[in-house]
Amino acid sequence: QVQLVESGGGLVQPGGSLRLSCAASSNTFAAGDMAWYRQAPGKQRELVATITRGGSTNYADPVQGRFTISRDNAKNTMYLQMSDLQPEDTAVYYCYCKGFYSGAAYWGKGTLVTVSS
Repeated sequence: QVQLVESGGGLVQPGGSLRLSCAASSNTFAAGDMAWYRQAPGKQRELVATITRGGSTNYADPVQGRFTISRDNAKNTMYLQMSDLQPEDTAVYYCYCKGFYSGAAYWGKGTLVTVSS
């Protein structure tokens, strides 16, 4: 069973930066497409950014130019570098991954990012 574990969340002031990580627990697992989602209090979960196994990326409009998604296939790890954070970025951030061979979808349990002065 593959588990995705997010880390790096926390409290940051407006304008600050954070780097989130998402690691797959299995060394034999090959991750396919990966993504970050977020869910703010009282709102639906929304897509933040995606990255293919080959490294192609896409971003939601609200984070374009401020967030950078990346991955290390050898480590089965994905990252989200977040800069110029704003209060509206406050949310639980979830890691999503699709198995490269199986196509099965996996979710992490989330990491909380709070942007506040």
